[in-house]
Amino acid sequence: MAALDRVKVLVLGDSGVGKSSLVHLLCHNQVLGNPSWTVGCSVDVRIHDYKEGTPEEKTYYIELWDVGGSVGSATSVKSTRAVFYNSLNGIILVHDLTNKKSSQNLYRWSLEALNRDVAPTGVLVTNGDYDREQFADNQIPLLVIGTKLDQIPEAKRNEVLTRTAFLAEDFNAEEINLVIEKRYFLRDGNQIPGFSERKRFGGGTLKSLHYD
Repeated sequence: MAALDRVKVLVLGDSGVGKSSLVHLLCHNQVLGNPSWTVGCSVDVRIHDYKEGTPEEKTYYIELWDVGGSVGSATSVKSTRAVFYNSLNGIILVHDLTNKKSSQNLYRWSLEALNRDVAPTGVLVTNGDYDREQFADNQIPLLVIGTKLDQIPEAKRNEVLTRTAFLAEDFNAEEINLVIEKRYFLRDGNQIPGFSERKRFGGGTLKSLHYD
């Protein structure tokens, strides 16, 4: 069997935003029942057939590196995390849509991973501004994922999604926002947990996660 091409993707974001649950879903196509805090880094894998069914089909061995910790960690902790940031092919930035601070902290997470967190006080200031030039020449693909949309009242969802849509624009990244829908199995029916596309919003895709 030919060796598969390896792809390393970092999954970054504040503690509690749902990184481990997301990685488990992507790699095992099932909901993580009892997620726990990630200490250090947890690595899970997924085999992905790129352009499946076409002449250009190619199989990749994708490693999802779920990095634990807080963006405000001490310098010693950041130095330890730095070993996870080598030779990466992509970054998934995860934030909790009910927690504005977790969204703001994505700028710090990305700069830390890109080895540009040399002046933390210059990344975010009190009014939320930052230096966009620090992302201008980035060649690493970024994906922004918002979680817990289902916990926001429907009347306020558009307001929250409008605010967070600027994140993807700032990073020049794709955006996905997740909502959980609880569905019940019928006595004679079958239903498998997974993603289904719901609608488009502000350039991002809103997807629902179904579970029993």
